[in-house]
Amino acid sequence: MPTFLTRILLQNYKSIARCDITLGPLTFFVGPNGSGKSNLLDALRFTTEALRTSLDHAMRDRGGINEVRRKSSGHPNHFGIRLHFQLLDGRDGHYSYRIAARSSGGFVVQQEECFINSADALGETTYFRLRNGEVESNLASMPAPVGDRLYLVAVSGLRDFRPVYDALSRMGFYNLNPDSMKDVQSPDAGDVLTRDGSNLSSVVGRVRRDAPERMTDIEERLETIVSGVRGVGVKVIGPKETLEFRQVVAGRTDPWRFLAANMSDGTLRALGILVALFQTSNSAPGIPLVGIEEPETALHPGASGTILSALRDASLLAQVLVTSHSPDLLDDPSVDDEMIRAVIAEKAETVIGPVDVATRGALRDHLFTAGELLRTTEIRPDPEVVERVQHEQMRLFGNGD
Repeated sequence: MPTFLTRILLQNYKSIARCDITLGPLTFFVGPNGSGKSNLLDALRFTTEALRTSLDHAMRDRGGINEVRRKSSGHPNHFGIRLHFQLLDGRDGHYSYRIAARSSGGFVVQQEECFINSADALGETTYFRLRNGEVESNLASMPAPVGDRLYLVAVSGLRDFRPVYDALSRMGFYNLNPDSMKDVQSPDAGDVLTRDGSNLSSVVGRVRRDAPERMTDIEERLETIVSGVRGVGVKVIGPKETLEFRQVVAGRTDPWRFLAANMSDGTLRALGILVALFQTSNSAPGIPLVGIEEPETALHPGASGTILSALRDASLLAQVLVTSHSPDLLDDPSVDDEMIRAVIAEKAETVIGPVDVATRGALRDHLFTAGELLRTTEIRPDPEVVERVQHEQMRLFGNGD
């Protein structure tokens, strides 16, 4: 499985004024609370939701464009995103767009483009450019743009652009809510776990049915986190369903059965994280990227090793992005400087970059683990890289902005 997103450029998205970072199969965004770690994942989630539903839906879900574009003394009226990708068929390229606020209210897509390079060095690059409502492409018979949708949606029916649309619209981002997982749930196809875990029972049922060996792996990992849990299944309650756990009880020979409503928040979050990471099966289209916010929340520090192992193993199946400020999760020599992007807040702006020289040296020389460094000092981005990003031209489109 190749690394799907290799580079992300952001401009004026929420607290992020400028950001230009590279990514690997497993990347940790590490920083204190309030530093803006989640805003980077939210920019990717915005792209997925805008493609899967509509721009208007993605914007309204965040309170409108005035809550999405960065608030500063400069009053930027737009935000922009550029994503460099690698596809399973060997092609690579980039997809970018910039959205601006209208003076009369609402928003407009000022510019959008997608370039896909041939896997063959002698092959032709396929592209489209949308600028101020006008489309340019080297393909014939391009569809007309639609006002409330990104143009990539309009061209998703074309063979050349379909893999890009499918991959970007199927990224999964998770901030799991135990209350949503405890409630009885309405059944669905269970193809993709929802952000809060509100269809967890359907996804568990689908994985158990279509990939039983993967469900066994999830249950074995869960048992190392929650002692006594012997398995989890789906219980149908009228038109609804919920999770049913089998757990050993002192003095009883056989495990007792407990519904999700009776399980701890930590148990449900642990199961949700494992399902989010290993939910792909033969019947469900692949999820190229999984983003998880604070996987250590509500879990005992002793569970960190199992969660880290799951993150590492899952990164062989899909790209994994994680936000965290947990020393316990990062307290392992296998977490090297290439996996970490440091996140800090300076004057209410989020700064993201590779770790500074001192941290990089300490990790490469095995003097400290990332967790030990996080306990003793703040892990900071490399100031030289940050300075370069802040002052170089931000190239969201083509060779220039």
